[in-house]
Amino acid sequence: MWLSEIMLQQTTVAAVAPRFAAFLARFPTVEALAAAPWEEVARAWAGLGYYARARNLHAAAKVVAEQGRFPEDAAGLRALPGVGDYTASAIAAIAFGRPEVPVDGNVERVVARLFAVEEPLPGAKPRLRALARRLGEEEAAKARPGDFAQALFDLGATVCTPRRPACTLCPCRVSCAGHRAGVAESLPRKAEKGLRPQRFGVVFWLEDAAGRVLLRRRPPAGLLGGMLELPGTPWREVRWGEAEAHEYAPAPVRWSNAGAVRHVFTHFALDLAVRVGRVERIGEALAVPRDEVLGAGLPGVMAKAAKAALSAAAVAEEAWVRASA
Repeated sequence: MWLSEIMLQQTTVAAVAPRFAAFLARFPTVEALAAAPWEEVARAWAGLGYYARARNLHAAAKVVAEQGRFPEDAAGLRALPGVGDYTASAIAAIAFGRPEVPVDGNVERVVARLFAVEEPLPGAKPRLRALARRLGEEEAAKARPGDFAQALFDLGATVCTPRRPACTLCPCRVSCAGHRAGVAESLPRKAEKGLRPQRFGVVFWLEDAAGRVLLRRRPPAGLLGGMLELPGTPWREVRWGEAEAHEYAPAPVRWSNAGAVRHVFTHFALDLAVRVGRVERIGEALAVPRDEVLGAGLPGVMAKAAKAALSAAAVAEEAWVRASA
């Protein structure tokens, strides 16, 4: 359950389902995950996004393996890397029968409508959590906390939906203040979002005569920490000029324009210009055969850039051959 909760954070069930089975097949136990090198974990996670989850999952596995068991209460679970209030409450309630009420988006929506909470999100979150805890104090909820938590999840996912909630089918409609007031569908209210910040970067696909492509590993901390990438510039708020971008190029070669890709992260959008170039031989150890790059464990944004580079490199192949003839 711990793995599924981590994988499903900010990712859809449709995207997670096949990856969950593959991840379990590769790391069938907590001990196996703890013993695996980070590079293997990163490869298994590639494409799921929010890569800090994978780093924390790996770190938490090491803690659990060292302790010899999972903590069974929310406080102990929160002490594990990457386990926040929601995940700790969900595991404690569903796996260990502890009287906790995990609050995700579905539960927030149910509670906001039950109590007709007009305050917009995210400011309303503390009040919604407090009201959810009040629901969890009822005798039926305390008797079966795991079932109660999952019932709230399912109510929000299938009946108390964001649009057109099926109030006539809802077992809570008699006690729902939002339904009585005729405002259920408009709750929870949300504060207006500002414009998403924009950033720019340039990446370089450097290939040698043997068909190997240069990759590098990002620093362990920060966005996409520890993941593989194409070498390139930092990401900033203004576009890069060609001359200044080439200062970050991995080799002083003639670079061809392979277009650009766009990727939207949670807090900003990124436009990456892609350049392709060729050298006779790449001396660095982290060079991957061209046809293995997309399977090397690149995060989503770098996989997009690699696909653009592959298309451009195929077109440029004739020019490279003519130049060396």
